[in-house]
Amino acid sequence: MSEHAETPGIPARAESGSGTGVWFIGARGCVATTAVAGCAALAAGLYGPTGLVTESPAFAAASLPALSGLVFGGHDTVDWPLPKRAEALAEQGVLPHGLVRAVHGELAAAEEEIRTGGPMAGDPRGDEELITAFAADIEDFTRRGGLARTVVVNAASTEPAPGADRLPASSLYAAAALRAGCAYVNFTPSTGIHHPALAEAAAAAGVPYAGRGGKTGQTLLRAVLAPMFRQRALNVRAWSGTNLLGGGDGAALAGSTAAAAKNAAKNTGKNRVLEDNLGALPEGEVHIDDVPVLGEWKTAWDHVAFEGFLGSRMILQTIWQGCDSALAAPVVLDLARLAARAHEAGITGPLPALGFYFNDPDGTSAALAEQYDELLAFAATLREPR
Repeated sequence: MSEHAETPGIPARAESGSGTGVWFIGARGCVATTAVAGCAALAAGLYGPTGLVTESPAFAAASLPALSGLVFGGHDTVDWPLPKRAEALAEQGVLPHGLVRAVHGELAAAEEEIRTGGPMAGDPRGDEELITAFAADIEDFTRRGGLARTVVVNAASTEPAPGADRLPASSLYAAAALRAGCAYVNFTPSTGIHHPALAEAAAAAGVPYAGRGGKTGQTLLRAVLAPMFRQRALNVRAWSGTNLLGGGDGAALAGSTAAAAKNAAKNTGKNRVLEDNLGALPEGEVHIDDVPVLGEWKTAWDHVAFEGFLGSRMILQTIWQGCDSALAAPVVLDLARLAARAHEAGITGPLPALGFYFNDPDGTSAALAEQYDELLAFAATLREPR
């Protein structure tokens, strides 16, 4: 399994279908809804591509699938139509006023392609039956749409730590993606394709995959600041943080034993950034508090205690306030396009060059500047020969 199964000069396209499918796990969630609505708005020229790295000049020659050619579908366990979810996001100020009406047709089309996920309460099916059913849904979506390929993107809520009796839901979906021959992106901290039981299938599937945990806020800032301390030979004594989250994330990640397991998964990437960049993990923890009134908006606070010349004690504090879905949606679209192009190019296995987008990437530097250079180098390899 190798990231660079390709050679310089990617083979020209030879497709029987057209268009690229994006199959969301958590297709009626806030991130997926914002991505679908945003993609439609950009394709129609209603808004500019702010936040979409793949629309920058460095990617112009990478032969990425066009935004107008992305077709959306997915799995979800909630029964809330996509246009209604979009209306709720507009009321919270996540989506611009009037946008839902302008892209209602695209939201309705994506809603028609959403299938019931699982496992649902009382579902008697075992892991193999669920994987087979999920894979069939993905294959049917690709076939009916006449699509060249489909990328499966996990944008569902973070799940608890897996039990020993069966695969976690994220891994069931990942196994289905492998069986359907699809590239796979895990935008969540959940286990997904990294479950030991999927190692053999991942090696045999011959598809690219990337993850895990989208880097959109606090960890993004840490990936910039941590290298600064090390490069300037400043000793970080402690690094603590707090997240104030609303919506479903706050409720899911604060409180119960199950939430504690989710919290630990989510914080793995935050700690990895510090440990990789500083050489050791400093004292301090990250706490997550549920503040329902914040809705889709979040606040992240960091307190860094560091030591300078002659033992001088100093403090750096940062506050990050942002809209989770608006930060995540362009990243999801970037990843879907890059994974689709990597699949087209015959690249298989993990994609460490996409570490720029992840809290816990596969084998790459944790410093954002270095990750960006690696991403640009990867984009250069995707150029079709002239």
